[in-house]
Amino acid sequence: MTLRIAVSGCTGYAGGEVLRLLLQHPGVTIGNLTAKSSAGSKLGQHQPHLLPLADADVLDTTVDSLAGHDVIVLALPHGTSGEIAAQLAEASPDSMLIDLGADHRLESAEAWTTYYGGEHPGTWTYGMPELLLAEGAKQRDHLRTATRIAVPGCNVTAVTFALAPGIAAGLIEPTDLVAVLANGVSGAGKSLKPHLLASEIHGSASPYGVGGVHRHIPEIEQNLGKSRGDQIRISFTPTLVPMARGILATCTARLAPGTDPATIREAWQQAYAHEAFVHLLPEGQWPSTAATLGANTALVQVTVDQRAERLVAICAIDNLVKGTAGAAVQSMNLARGLPEHTGLTTIGVAP
Repeated sequence: MTLRIAVSGCTGYAGGEVLRLLLQHPGVTIGNLTAKSSAGSKLGQHQPHLLPLADADVLDTTVDSLAGHDVIVLALPHGTSGEIAAQLAEASPDSMLIDLGADHRLESAEAWTTYYGGEHPGTWTYGMPELLLAEGAKQRDHLRTATRIAVPGCNVTAVTFALAPGIAAGLIEPTDLVAVLANGVSGAGKSLKPHLLASEIHGSASPYGVGGVHRHIPEIEQNLGKSRGDQIRISFTPTLVPMARGILATCTARLAPGTDPATIREAWQQAYAHEAFVHLLPEGQWPSTAATLGANTALVQVTVDQRAERLVAICAIDNLVKGTAGAAVQSMNLARGLPEHTGLTTIGVAP
């Protein structure tokens, strides 16, 4: 079986990363590539590292240019994929749609309106195979029959992997969670923005989305509530740092009453023991973003600050791979009956 795949938003960071992974995937061929403002150009003008596709034409993002493919990847800005997805559902009903944006991640229409504004585009199957669900299940079981997949947010991925085992095991207080993240600037997209210029970001770190307003908060709380049905509350603060890729999420939580700190590590070991892409590091070894560069891996470590009576869990990912494009390919593999790891690597690039 060979899947023919179209990618919209092909000139952006997320679209380019999807193409990089798909070019290494033995079960796919690349179909139409589309964008808006760069339509009519060659892909090599925008993604010169993708040499096999350098001469590919960038088409306009329309229903006609995307319909008819086995899989259609929507790597579009938040709030824009919902409309074309609805049109594609009618024009190309047999196509699998994978949304890399936020339009179809949230289950709550109220949360969508509060954090994104406008009418909720609807909820698709969530593309995080390792997500812990109630009674020990995982999200991959739902992905095996999916035709519409919503890829998680990159920050959400890091925080979820860091904290979910503690929530699932009842070891930490679900309403006393704190996450502070160091983020590479590619997570903000490829559009020209003054605060992302080299002269602004070089040698500087700056917070954004401070004070409970970041759009990933309801998605994090949605994920962490899946395993036990708990009400989740998190204080979430991302920070831009001068690196192109990567997220380092440092998460803390108050221990639940009666929790034995000696049992903490076992919960993370059990949660990720059979996962190909989420790794609990040996004790004393801490995650770094450099170790995840280019790989579909999440590196996790957990410990207890006994003086503060708080758990500390840290997760590192490449925001463009495990945080976006890798999750899309991994979920697509499951949904199409392919081995989950196909086209993906755990081998990073160093130094």
